[in-house]
Amino acid sequence: MALKKSQKSLKRWTKQKWRTPSGKKSSETGEVYAPAKTIKKLKGTAAGRRKLAAANKKKREATRKGKQHAKHGLHKGKKR
Repeated sequence: MALKKSQKSLKRWTKQKWRTPSGKKSSETGEVYAPAKTIKKLKGTAAGRRKLAAANKKKREATRKGKQHAKHGLHKGKKR
């Protein structure tokens, strides 16, 4: 039986290695989780490092306010 589109997406998502930029727990650092491939790509350029820093700032602000999720924009425009 073939997988539905949503099932394929979930399968692909679970195969990705998700982590924080520092490699430490997000609860300790307040950093965003993202696929390791995305983090490596962002850390490679000055603009990417700024974007990552801004996302971490938004994540920390949301956490401080007691929110579990933050709209930090790293995943914006990604096909899911």
